[in-house]
Amino acid sequence: MNVTQHGYTIDVAMRDDRLLGAALSNTASWSTWISVLKAAFGLGLTDEQRELFASVAGQRMPPRDRVRELWCLCGRRAGKSRIAALVAVYIALFAPVTLAPGERGAVLVLANGIDQAGLVFSYAKAFITESPVLRREIVSVTKSEIRLRNGITIAVHANSFRSVRGWTLLACIFDEVSFWRDESSAQPDVETYTACLPSLLTTNGMLIGISTGYRRAGLLYAKHRDHFGEDTPDVLVVQGSSRTFNATLSEAGIAAMRAADPTAHASEWDAEFRSDLSAFLDDELVERAVDYDRPLELPAMTNTSYYAFTDAAGGTGNDAYAIAIGHKQGVNFIIDVVRGTHPGVLFDPAAVTEEYAQLLKYYRTYSVTGDHYTAAWVSSAWTKHGITYRQSNRSKSEIYLECAPLFARGLVRLPNHPKLLRELRLLERRVHRSGKDSVDHGRNGHDDHANAVCGVLQLLSGNTYFDLELWNRAYGDGTTEPAPVRSAIPPTMTQAEWDRITAPPQLIPDDVSRMFEKKKKP
Repeated sequence: MNVTQHGYTIDVAMRDDRLLGAALSNTASWSTWISVLKAAFGLGLTDEQRELFASVAGQRMPPRDRVRELWCLCGRRAGKSRIAALVAVYIALFAPVTLAPGERGAVLVLANGIDQAGLVFSYAKAFITESPVLRREIVSVTKSEIRLRNGITIAVHANSFRSVRGWTLLACIFDEVSFWRDESSAQPDVETYTACLPSLLTTNGMLIGISTGYRRAGLLYAKHRDHFGEDTPDVLVVQGSSRTFNATLSEAGIAAMRAADPTAHASEWDAEFRSDLSAFLDDELVERAVDYDRPLELPAMTNTSYYAFTDAAGGTGNDAYAIAIGHKQGVNFIIDVVRGTHPGVLFDPAAVTEEYAQLLKYYRTYSVTGDHYTAAWVSSAWTKHGITYRQSNRSKSEIYLECAPLFARGLVRLPNHPKLLRELRLLERRVHRSGKDSVDHGRNGHDDHANAVCGVLQLLSGNTYFDLELWNRAYGDGTTEPAPVRSAIPPTMTQAEWDRITAPPQLIPDDVSRMFEKKKKP
């Protein structure tokens, strides 16, 4: 039996125990998914299905024809990965397609990491092997691909825009697209989407995104904002809670999780975008800070005080051992150098510390500040090479928040360092129930270079003639160096705050150490 010649619709294939239904068992619990998929493929709906569809589609009308893009915003445990695998198998085996002689088409599923890709692949394989009919369509199976008799390959990989090039795609499915991360890109979802479109063009292929929501940014958020509830003919966006798509979930269990963390619950189980998360620095602020005309590292200058901050790493995880050095010039805060050493087979934190110590000595600075990384070896490793190590009196989040005014006023000058810029763009500001803000990297992210750079910026702003944040409140854009004294206290400040920003400058530690060194000389 060649199933590609029988024209099964997706709902019929899902309910047929000889086909996709063999791995679904209780299809009654998939009724919302069936309604959505029938609408996405331009199939007629029953009255009950039309009502279900309207409840998750923002009351829009069902599409008349198969849509070009389907975006599903669903809660956890809603069956997202199984549906991603099911749709991949259905399109690969049942969708009509014409390929050139010798050409192989593919249905590509991109998942959030290798482990998630493995899970989706196991679902796809099961949908075929559990069916007494479909299993006969398999030619070969590898670790991540299933080759079929009709010349189509089902491929499941970790997300990367590089994975897309070279394929002739019948469909591309983005699994958990809100959580994609890529070490070389701040917007892997957008870049992969852009790379997919040409590969889908010749087959009029379908693009499907399925994910739980995260912060109000990225591709899924943009599609939801622009198309949810709109009668767009070729783009369908649906949104529903975990129980809406999977009625077998325990309502009492979900209610208990809602009580434990109401904010996270809205995203993870009610399929809403998180209102407590936002980008810490938008792209415009980061872009404005980059000096594209300078070299990656600036040479040391005489009569200049440099400051250094390190984010140490022992090599046991995936974090880099990062360092940044900077100085202040006029009103500008300049990052002279940023380096990061990533763990590997030959990673030696002691050797990295020695290398960074020599770098500090080149910039004539003999102290370095570090974050709250408390491993005992850090301080002693720096001391061994003649560098004083100080632990910052600020948490990482406090450092980030204190640097925000510097970026907002355009006072920061950064090198064109791709890893640094990516980390800065992906920093997230979180508003807690107490009303207090915190900043950190996103889920599965890193901020080693960003932490080192912002640590330097905080040190520089803390050793100027004025308190930057208070000065912002009083005097505006800061395009010129503020005068240290003013005759009247601004109405927005208390006497204590005014005293802080008008106090005379104090000698910084490196200045003090150099002063004593000069006194010792004959």
